[in-house]
Amino acid sequence: MSKLFNPKLFSLLKAGIDRKQISNDVMAGIVVGIVALPLAIAFAVASGVSPDKGLITAIVAGLLISFLGGSRVQIGGPTGAFIVIVYGIVETHGIDGLIISTIMAGVLLVIFGCLKLGTLLKYFPHPLIVGFTSGIALVIFSTQIKDAFGLDIDKVPSDFLAKWEMYFANIHTLNPTALILTVATILISIYSKKITSKIPGSFIAIIAITVAVQLFDLPVTTIESFFGEIPTTISISFPAIEWANLSQYIAPAITIALLGAIESLLSAVVADGMIGGNHRSNTELIAQGIANIVTPFFGGIPATGAIARTATNIKNGGRSPISGIVHALTLLLIMLFFGKWAKLIPMSCLAGVLIVVSYNMSEWRVFRSILKSSGFDILVLLATFFLTVLVDLTIAIEVGVVLSAVLFMKRMADKGEQIQKDVNVDLIEDYSDLPKDISVYEISGPFFFASAKQYAQLIQQIGLKSKTIVIRMRHVPFIDATGFHNFKAVINSLQNSHVKIILSGVNESVLLDMEKYDLISKIGEDHIFDSFNHALDYAKATLN
Repeated sequence: MSKLFNPKLFSLLKAGIDRKQISNDVMAGIVVGIVALPLAIAFAVASGVSPDKGLITAIVAGLLISFLGGSRVQIGGPTGAFIVIVYGIVETHGIDGLIISTIMAGVLLVIFGCLKLGTLLKYFPHPLIVGFTSGIALVIFSTQIKDAFGLDIDKVPSDFLAKWEMYFANIHTLNPTALILTVATILISIYSKKITSKIPGSFIAIIAITVAVQLFDLPVTTIESFFGEIPTTISISFPAIEWANLSQYIAPAITIALLGAIESLLSAVVADGMIGGNHRSNTELIAQGIANIVTPFFGGIPATGAIARTATNIKNGGRSPISGIVHALTLLLIMLFFGKWAKLIPMSCLAGVLIVVSYNMSEWRVFRSILKSSGFDILVLLATFFLTVLVDLTIAIEVGVVLSAVLFMKRMADKGEQIQKDVNVDLIEDYSDLPKDISVYEISGPFFFASAKQYAQLIQQIGLKSKTIVIRMRHVPFIDATGFHNFKAVINSLQNSHVKIILSGVNESVLLDMEKYDLISKIGEDHIFDSFNHALDYAKATLN
């Protein structure tokens, strides 16, 4: 059990943490707490629950995820990805239904961790992840139009198309003041970093816009006029559970658990790449599960790892779970002593913050790059995207995974003959006589979503031990979008460490795909060879 559940904080405390690092972690935690404040409130409001529930989630779940998690720097709390799910559950089952679903999801996450499913993420193709992330971003954007334009609508439909029909039907009720405040919030959030990078733009925007609304008594809806008073205390409550109806919460619970697992592990992987670390995926899942079991009893909503806040933590010097704990304590102090002022925040200002969040979530550049890749990846991307937007996130993930598997089998069948061929009849297989500063790694088989992470890790491990790495690709029939995503990341990492990369035996179709992903220019045309012997000769000739 100790290998299965081994929190990073305990390991780091046992090994000892430098005082200077503790100081950096404290400062990073305070900054992240300030960043998390407007986001926690905005995510809660957009989810159809009161603002305090977002703060409570960031405090309780954030504390537990950092204290028990398997990542050094993961910051937990409410995220934009859950907005659509939470809104739908509250609309269908009410607050008690949300609490029960979240607790059940927490139990599922603990089970996922105990079953060692933490490595499951590598089997999710990159186009699938981008598809549903971009889909969620578009849905979040669509939920903010009412408040952004100040439209006079009592209840906005949950269906995407019906929502936009309602907006156009009520466009005549537009509040120009609300629209101006929304645009001002977006501009401040984006451009304030040119003045200061220490204070987050969303925080500056909320303070400035709220003060302006109060000083000039501007006619816009605020949190107070919409939700009333915001509680500034945390208390424990228990939902009314009707055991006979428990089965109706299974589907929402699975949705929360799946999304929570994917997003938290994806965030941890991104964080590993930024700090050169390795998270403990099963421990992270168990910690996420415990957080989602406990938080609802304090009035919170679903929580997971937050990529943007985790990145902010790293950029500000956070390198241990202490920063995540400080972030939670900072939010607690703000809620206890300044929470009463949060009720004055205009709804149009929160809409502006969430529009910026949805834009950052959209990954439109990555989306566009996948549209230039193979038809298989494009099909998975678009199917997942449109199902997320128009149908349901759970169905989108399920269809995306099945579709990826079916298309992979089709692709392998089409490439069957090519796999049997030797791209090159090189005779050199014994690499023991090579200079010590040259290493060789051969990829055998397709560089696709199920093997991409493992290949990338091995290439990086081998490459970092030498000055030059020759990657043999004679038996690689194709590389999918996930493979290119991981390959590009490891190439960046090796080049940043001044390791020279040389490729040999790349077939024509893979070369064409490499060109689409701008990998040829990154590696250099003069570093790509048809023959392994020629590649090796070049590596020896250019060895410093």
